[in-house]
Amino acid sequence: MRLNEEQQMLQGYAQRLLAEQGPIDHLRALRDERNATGYDAPLWQAMNEAGWGGLLVPEGQGGLDFGHVGAGLIALEIGRHLSVSPFLSTTVMAAQAISHGGSGEQQQHWLSKIAAGETLFALAIDEGHKHRPEHIQASVSESNGELTLSGEKTLVLDGHVADVLLVAARRNGQAELFLVPATASGINIERTIMVDSRNAARIQFTNVTVEPLANGQAALQAALLSGRAVIAAELAGMAESAFEQTLAYLKERKQFGVHIGSFQALQHRAAHLHAEVAMAKALALRALQAIDENEADAAQLVLASKAKANNVARLAVNEAVQMHGGIGMTDEFNIGFYMKRARAAIETLGDTSYCSQHFATAKGY
Repeated sequence: MRLNEEQQMLQGYAQRLLAEQGPIDHLRALRDERNATGYDAPLWQAMNEAGWGGLLVPEGQGGLDFGHVGAGLIALEIGRHLSVSPFLSTTVMAAQAISHGGSGEQQQHWLSKIAAGETLFALAIDEGHKHRPEHIQASVSESNGELTLSGEKTLVLDGHVADVLLVAARRNGQAELFLVPATASGINIERTIMVDSRNAARIQFTNVTVEPLANGQAALQAALLSGRAVIAAELAGMAESAFEQTLAYLKERKQFGVHIGSFQALQHRAAHLHAEVAMAKALALRALQAIDENEADAAQLVLASKAKANNVARLAVNEAVQMHGGIGMTDEFNIGFYMKRARAAIETLGDTSYCSQHFATAKGY
């Protein structure tokens, strides 16, 4: 697909902003200092000053309504630099959940806050070590006109810093999203540091009063669709950056008096990886475009793009470590950060097995 002029301008600005204000050195610093928030606060402020908080928010609620392709272009650069921010949880998934499932009043209240960067959200879905939204056990019951939630969630991205939680739970057998202030009575939040040095949370809910979204089922599906599509773009960006760093290393590292990039076996592996990265990136952008244009097969394209991005990111970081040799395993080199981040992102919102199975089911296999 070809980017229009506005998308090209956004892409160029994202490249500059994230390279300057969200480089991988910031992730290393956040890890070493065990930062309390776990994300790059100055970068997040800069992203909101650029208007990115409202990227998927309608103009009527103070947003840019720029579309998913725009969000994907930013995610590509986030992946390239391993920039740490609540972009996925707040800007993408929360904005889409409320846009598609919130009442007019809920949209007016919350979307303007997301666009202004005033409120952090976290999407609480998973309850085990794998992403399986069909197996949600958390439940909401009604008594005296009040809805209360009980259950436990794991790996809640940005859950320890969120102001508001969007919690997936079953009501009358159907899974939907509910709004819960993070400070509500009956909530216990435990911060967990993941393998990629990012942060999530384990959250327990005990008879917590919640607010239903007007259409909680539509909200849940919209959040998952957008989240998968955008993180597929982020994975493609990781793969592309890992490949570029590896290619540069092949051109400078010498063995037996010659650059190792002259070895035919490594050339073949690099050529194969280059083609795979290009396909993952193209498919990710195509899926994002399908969401923007409300295409009938958008959900299938998103599943395909996430599965492809998972596989290519895994291949890219594995090849990067191997072709860097022993130094690729050392902490002084950045390649290890890409491997760890890719491993966590692959599991987020559906690993390859999950996405492939659901794609096949949607196709009637």
